[in-house]
Amino acid sequence: MTGETHDSERWKERGVMLRVFVYVFATHAFAGFVWLLFHVGQNAQK
Repeated sequence: MTGETHDSERWKERGVMLRVFVYVFATHAFAGFVWLLFHVGQNAQK
């Protein structure tokens, strides 16, 4: 029983870390995209 509990806790911890990594990556990707839009808009021919 204790082995199963330990493994499931490790699996939950991995899931949380993966989710945090995905959220951080997605947030930075979105911020970079918005920055790119502002950069392109600022340098556009008027």
